[in-house]
Amino acid sequence: MSQPASLLKINNLHKRFSISGDFLDQLSFKGGKITRTQEHVHAINGISLDVKKGEALCVVGESGCGKSTVARTVMNLLRPSEGEIHYAGKRIDNLSHRALLPYRKQMQMIFQNPYASLNPRMTINQALHEPVKFHNPKWSHGQVLDKVHEVMEAVGVDPSWGVRFPHEFSGGQRQRISIARALAVEPEFIVADEPISALDVSIQAQVLNLLMDAQAERDLTYLFITHDLSVVEHFGTRVAVMYLGTLCELADTKELFSNPRHPYTKALLSAIPKLSDDREPPIKLTGEVPTPVNLPSGCVFHGRCPYANERCTQEIPQLKPDGTTMVACHGIDEGRL
Repeated sequence: MSQPASLLKINNLHKRFSISGDFLDQLSFKGGKITRTQEHVHAINGISLDVKKGEALCVVGESGCGKSTVARTVMNLLRPSEGEIHYAGKRIDNLSHRALLPYRKQMQMIFQNPYASLNPRMTINQALHEPVKFHNPKWSHGQVLDKVHEVMEAVGVDPSWGVRFPHEFSGGQRQRISIARALAVEPEFIVADEPISALDVSIQAQVLNLLMDAQAERDLTYLFITHDLSVVEHFGTRVAVMYLGTLCELADTKELFSNPRHPYTKALLSAIPKLSDDREPPIKLTGEVPTPVNLPSGCVFHGRCPYANERCTQEIPQLKPDGTTMVACHGIDEGRL
């Protein structure tokens, strides 16, 4: 069987945020001279990956590792500092706002906080009506309203509730409405930025099943950002593991959970609670997570890795194939792991 085509390609993506303030704040007087110092948060550092059509690629990692920044950069809510983003074979990261409009219909985003992503002054009907009418200007009011009611029913929200405002709904209901808004323009690619992390466990399962049903019915492709590995095992097609803005490991979901390669991935999986008595004790990482302002030399994980050697402290590992898995680790490259 031929492999599905890549819908999204990310090539050597970097994103830096300046924390130096304005021009005058960057100036200081040292050694009799005026010097200018600029500091940056290195949120993403050279990530390259692709998302195949029809799959659900999950991006996991600790809080602050750059997962949400990847999501927002892919959606062009943030402009990359370096690198390229290609969608359906065309580069989109350098497009103007007007040139991006056709892609806004094909690419939609579900945010982590549904209340913050919905306008509190707009009813649900108005919030859903606006994007449908914008992307289908020739549609009549009746056609737009039919579409709004269709997506509301698809996500389990009563269309008669459309006259209500966001504050009149529970968190789970608001997230369903956010999903309805993303589906309303018939996209083919959805970036879901931790869409269930703020919900109760029982509601999480409902929303996750809703996303899976929508994928099957509408042939959707997902870039799914999460820190919940149990969700990944149930939902994801492939998994990308991030640490401090870098990609450590990329593998099929079953392969990653049955045979993790990177030491950081092994530590993450060992932390999943299990009921069995014969489970191995969790891997306890020593040291602190480095600051993204002053990144360590070499592998960013070497300060906490029990297998690090001198090469790890000096040379940045590249993502290389190890069987069907892609891993960035000198220990695996050298055959030590």
